Amino acid sequence: MTGSPSPSVADPAADGVRWCLALLDGLLAGGVRDLVLSPGSRSTPVILAAQQRPGLTLTPILDERSAAFYALGLARAQGRPAALLATSGSAPAHWYPAVMEASEFGIPLILLSADRPPELRGWGANQTTDQTRLFGAQVREFHDPGAPLDSPAARAALTALGRRAAAVSQGRRPGPVHINLPLREPLVPRGGGGADAVAVDLPPPGGRPPGSLSVPSALRERMQGRGLIYCGPDIDRPGFAAAAQRCALALGVPLLADPLSEVRFGPVPAAAGQGHNPRITRYKALVRNPAAAHALRPDWILRFGRAPISKTVLEWLPGIPLILVDPAERWSDPSHDLAQERSLHLAVDPGALCDALAADPPGRADARWLACWVQAEQRLAALAADYLAQAPWCEAHLITDLVAALPAGDGLLCANSLPIRQFETWSGTRAAPLRVFGNRGLSGIDGQLSTLAGLNAGGVPTTGLLGDLSFLHDLSGLLLATRLDRPCIVLNNGGGRIFDYLPQSGLPDFERLWRTPRPVDLGALARTFGLHHQRVSDAAGWREALAAGLSGRGGQLIEVMIDADRSRETHLAFRRRIAEADLLGYSLRT
Repeated sequence: MTGSPSPSVADPAADGVRWCLALLDGLLAGGVRDLVLSPGSRSTPVILAAQQRPGLTLTPILDERSAAFYALGLARAQGRPAALLATSGSAPAHWYPAVMEASEFGIPLILLSADRPPELRGWGANQTTDQTRLFGAQVREFHDPGAPLDSPAARAALTALGRRAAAVSQGRRPGPVHINLPLREPLVPRGGGGADAVAVDLPPPGGRPPGSLSVPSALRERMQGRGLIYCGPDIDRPGFAAAAQRCALALGVPLLADPLSEVRFGPVPAAAGQGHNPRITRYKALVRNPAAAHALRPDWILRFGRAPISKTVLEWLPGIPLILVDPAERWSDPSHDLAQERSLHLAVDPGALCDALAADPPGRADARWLACWVQAEQRLAALAADYLAQAPWCEAHLITDLVAALPAGDGLLCANSLPIRQFETWSGTRAAPLRVFGNRGLSGIDGQLSTLAGLNAGGVPTTGLLGDLSFLHDLSGLLLATRLDRPCIVLNNGGGRIFDYLPQSGLPDFERLWRTPRPVDLGALARTFGLHHQRVSDAAGWREALAAGLSGRGGQLIEVMIDADRSRETHLAFRRRIAEADLLGYSLRT
């Protein structure tokens, strides 16, 4: 006898949804508030579960690679983990570039890959491949809890796993965590709805205060003489910028502020006094001056965050005893300076150490040391302003205008290759806060538009500064560009012009194989995706477009046409002028 199933008959699809609910409840309790998903069938139970949790924001994005970079930007802006969801097969493999970036830069992501159940793996089933440990060493942990089980113990284990994944992703060594979810058919409960919802308590995410710290004796021994503090990328911690500057003043040493350190922009402590700002931003230009590079070579370096990106700076630092402070215990030391006898690796909270050093400094450099750095910075700023007043208009003028115009507290995503290098050289500093972002963990040109959209969605109004190739590399990100709160600026200089400054520029077939210009009409492309497009090529047009872009609606693309050959000569001529300038003013010899 046949007929409709009895209501008392078990519904395995509903069991699967309840199982997924348990995992999401653990993630929510651990601070996750966003699930970025790409459409698919096998992931349906997770989506049905997520729809029952109003505390979870769902963002569908068609392209998994774009979705991953969007989640990366979201997590970076919000300072908490974002979750990613994709169906089985090749889909989660498209996350790989963003997962690598998140791993290197320490950005918390929760990777939820739907999978076929164990009985289908290795038997030629459609859309089935080995997804176990798909991301290898790029993730902090990998978990495959097996196929869903409908029992209180199984659901409790999944909730605990969600909490654990969120905690590990934000732990001492933050980064991505991968959970592979084998899900059996049927995937949709009878009636098409989800399982019975269960209320879940959502404690607000938060971390422990860093607490107080005393200065280790080994550190006191090493911080004698003339030193400097270098704040590199990846130290986005509340209060650190002010603590680092107070520390520099107490020690009487300069503070070199990388553009991605969150220290380069913002107010200076009142204790600095007029003309004694310890924050040095033009260090890259400064060490191109042989006399200054020699005279200002320190006795020790206290470094927070990752190693400098600039090859010019890296080549100046080797051989100097290094004190590397990193609570994640990473060995960010490409020059191997930690192998030196007087070097030190400290896994302590950066802000707490700065406060301890400011309160009880091991020593203080002579007054001339910091004064000489400050004077060199001021002379470089004056030299740059005088040079740009006479030089042909190029990216240097654009960056100067951009830093001055961006609203206080805004963000700027600076793409890799030439844009970040030119920004490091020309941005200077300002008293108004400005958050600068960049995917510098691996310095790829991929996923820039998607990351920009994620940053804006994360609550930081962020302008994009991209090159033409990085823009074209993430065309699927254009589907998200109408959501931008600020304009996206594309420097169109005809391809990969970074190679014009490198030894490859003299090789055969250079234009086709390295520079690779793409003759694409960006205006037509922008209009296809519903974006407002402006094309400018001079100072007046640029300033007008920027003002309109910052005051107008979102979804705006400003294409800046750059004469690449003239720009290159302008930058190289400035380097020559720096090398010949008198930046010190007086001798540091005792």
